[in-house]
Amino acid sequence: MSGASGFVLGIDMGTSGARAVAMTAAGEVVASRSAKLAAFSDNHRDPVGWWKAVRAALAETLAEIEVAHARAICIDGTSGTMLPVAADGAPLATPLMYNDPVPDSAIIERIAAHAPEESAAHGATSGLGKLLTFQPLPGVFRVIHQADWLAGHFTGLYDVSDENNALKTGYDPVARKWPDWLARTGARADLLPDVLPAGSPIATVSPAAAEAFGLPSEVLVVAGTTDGCASFLATGADRPGDAVSALGTTLTVKMLSDKPLFAPQYGLYSHRIGDMWLAGGASNTGGAVLAAHFETGRIAALSESIDPATDTGLDFYPLLKPGERFPVADPAFLPRMEPRPAEDAEFLKAIFEGIAGVERLAYERLVSLGSPALRSIRTVGGGAKNATWTAIRKRKLAVPFLPVLSEEAAAGAARLALSGAERRACYEFNP
Repeated sequence: MSGASGFVLGIDMGTSGARAVAMTAAGEVVASRSAKLAAFSDNHRDPVGWWKAVRAALAETLAEIEVAHARAICIDGTSGTMLPVAADGAPLATPLMYNDPVPDSAIIERIAAHAPEESAAHGATSGLGKLLTFQPLPGVFRVIHQADWLAGHFTGLYDVSDENNALKTGYDPVARKWPDWLARTGARADLLPDVLPAGSPIATVSPAAAEAFGLPSEVLVVAGTTDGCASFLATGADRPGDAVSALGTTLTVKMLSDKPLFAPQYGLYSHRIGDMWLAGGASNTGGAVLAAHFETGRIAALSESIDPATDTGLDFYPLLKPGERFPVADPAFLPRMEPRPAEDAEFLKAIFEGIAGVERLAYERLVSLGSPALRSIRTVGGGAKNATWTAIRKRKLAVPFLPVLSEEAAAGAARLALSGAERRACYEFNP
């Protein structure tokens, strides 16, 4: 890229590795490199392996651009992954990952007795439960999230988090503080990190980080986010009513709202991003149902013979087994996939229609809970590649389908870095 234009850096630490991107002020990704965690560690709970993967991905990305024009860095990590650290950031125990249950069920029961119903601190993988698990260890300075720890390698500060990662640890994003009820669970307030809004400036890079990567000393490190929030931001969705549907093994819908939405019966809570809120839910329908009936190649072949402009007249609610989370909250909810059409193409079409119907109902549920009206949809995941299914969804949902700028969470982190850089009074992209 030209030396006259600056750029920001976004880093995503995912479950299998790290990715770094360099992005211009216009939102263009000009360099992107990844590093597999397995190349550095055979243990996905190894923080040293995380850092080595981040370091490798970032170094390769910086090799593609003019490092002197770097302006800001932002990091996202897996939501709910936590570790106890000493003041210098040294890990004091093996981290508990985002999907690791809290070892002591009594801790979860204690949280359930004191946490408000709408708090994201509930559940077997609770971030607050992980804090309570780690806090008895000797020498603990803070218990922090994966993204916090990695950002600390650039600032030397291991006591700062962001509003998104802190949510499952009990942070109140409406009041913007750690709530008083945390003390009643036995949580030590002195072990909690300071919390900043996602994208807010933390500090400039430490001299050690500047030297290690050849970065200018004035490069800003901004508060990060979770991998899920970063993936949403990467798409380009940025206004209330903008939504992203993920058509993967399951169906996940997320929408930007001008007000927070909390509905624990649906597993629905809201992340605060700037002056907006990111709310969403996950259904048990999705690609897993399709895969149970058809191989990938067969789906592609049958899709060619389907007319997406007409309707089968069937009312499918495709599920693999009883039970639904969102937009219906019912562990005994029964699948509807009868009567089965004699023709495979018609059966596939009815499944497509059924999943699209669940998607429409999901957004209607968000609106009923207080979200703005659905104004646009961006689609990610494998299902987005099927033109026939997309045409059916467009007909069912009747809103503009917009292009996805990126499906890389690192690009979403970079967008937060742009936001943080813009808040810096002395910052200019064209020095």
